[in-house]
Amino acid sequence: MTQAQTRRSRGRLALAAAFFVQGAVFALLVTRIPAIQDRYGVSDALLPVFLAAVPVVAGVGSVLAERLVRGVRPSGVLRWSQAATCLALVGVGGGRGLAQLALALVAFGLAVGMLDAAMNMLGVSLERAYGRSIMLGFHAAYSLGGIVGASLAWLGAHEDLSLLVLYGPVVAVLLPVTLVASRWYVDAGKHREGQRRPDGEGHPVGAEPPTGEEHAGAGAAGGPVEGAVSWRLLLPLCLVMAFAYIGDSTVSNWSAKYLQDVLGSSEQLATVPYNVYMVTTLVGRTVGDLVVRRLGAAFVVRAGSVVAALGFAVVTVAPGSWTGIAGFAVLGFGLCVIVPQTFVAAGRLFPAASEAAVARLNVFNYVGFLVGSPLVGALGGAWDYRGAMLVPMVLVLVTLACAGSFAGRGRYGGGHERPRAVDVG
Repeated sequence: MTQAQTRRSRGRLALAAAFFVQGAVFALLVTRIPAIQDRYGVSDALLPVFLAAVPVVAGVGSVLAERLVRGVRPSGVLRWSQAATCLALVGVGGGRGLAQLALALVAFGLAVGMLDAAMNMLGVSLERAYGRSIMLGFHAAYSLGGIVGASLAWLGAHEDLSLLVLYGPVVAVLLPVTLVASRWYVDAGKHREGQRRPDGEGHPVGAEPPTGEEHAGAGAAGGPVEGAVSWRLLLPLCLVMAFAYIGDSTVSNWSAKYLQDVLGSSEQLATVPYNVYMVTTLVGRTVGDLVVRRLGAAFVVRAGSVVAALGFAVVTVAPGSWTGIAGFAVLGFGLCVIVPQTFVAAGRLFPAASEAAVARLNVFNYVGFLVGSPLVGALGGAWDYRGAMLVPMVLVLVTLACAGSFAGRGRYGGGHERPRAVDVG
C-alpha cells in the first residue's frame, strides 16, 4: 500500500466519523424538540417559527460554504463547522431565555449548513479518487449516528435528564473525536493554485493525477469545463434533492401522527415507524454502494424512486398499524439511495466545479424540509391524511424523469468504475 493510498484510506474512515457525529448531533436536537419547547416556554404558535429558522439559516450556511472553499479547503470548513455545531447544541441545552435559544439555533443552523456542504464535498471528491461508489457508506454512517442520537435522546427522556445534562457529556465525547479525526481528512478535489503535493506535481494530496478522460468529462456531461456551474443542468438534481427530503420530512414529522390518528395505533406503537424507517435506511445505505458498482447509479436511483413510491402507496392504503409500519420500512429502502447519489451526480456533472455544485445542491436539502412538513400537514388538515401521502409519492416519482442526470460519463459510475483492486480503503 502506497503512502497516498494509506492517507486516502484514513481519510475515508475520518470522514465516516464526521458523518456519524453529525447524524447523532442532529438527532439529539430534533428528537428533543418537545423538551426544548417546555424548557424555554415556546408557545405552539411560535414553535414553527423557531423550527423553520434552522433550515433557512442552514441554507445560508451552505451558500457561505461555497464561498469559503474558494480560499479554504473543504476539510478546514468541515473541521470548524462541526465543532461549532456541537457547541451550538450545548448552547441550545444551556440557555436561559428565548433570545439565547434563538441565538443558539441560528448558530446551529449556520454551522450545519456549512458542515453538510463540506462533508458532501469531501465525500464526492473521495469517491472520485477511489474510482468506485463509496458515498452511500458515508451516509450509512450518518444514519447510524442518527439511530444512536435518537436512542440517547430516548434515554435522556426516560431518565428525565435536563437538556444540558444530556447534551454536555455527549458533546464532551464527540467533539474531541471530530477534532482528532479531522487530522486525516483528505481534500481530493480539483487542484487550486498554490496547493501542491510534496512531490511537486501540483495534484491534491490523496488524489490521482487527472487523466485526459477526466478533463473531457466536463464536456461529455454537458457541464462547463472551466468550472462554472450551469443552473439549467443542475436544476433536475435540485428537484430530486428537494423531493427526496419532502418524502423524508413526511416520515419524520407525520409517521407517528398518521399511525395513531389514521390507523388507530397506540401512542407507544406510533413511535415505531420512524425507528423502522431509520433502520431500513441504514441497511439500504450499507449495501447500496455494492449495488451501484454492479448496476450503475442511474439504475439504483430509478429503483429507489419506484420502491419509495411503493412505500407511500402501502402507507396510503394500509388497513392497520402493522401494514403502515411495513410501508414506512419500504420507504426507507427506497429513499435512502437517492440523496447520496444526487450529490455524486452533481460532482460528476461539474468535475471542474464539484464543490460549488454540491454546495448549491445542498440548499435544496433544506428547501425540502421547509416545504415537506407544512405541505403534508396542510393537505391532511384540509383534506385527508391518506390523500396527503399521495403528494410525496408523486413527487418522488419525478426522479424517474431526471434519472438521466445520474448516468456515469466519467471514470466511474454507470458501469465504468475502475477495478476493485484499486480500492484499498
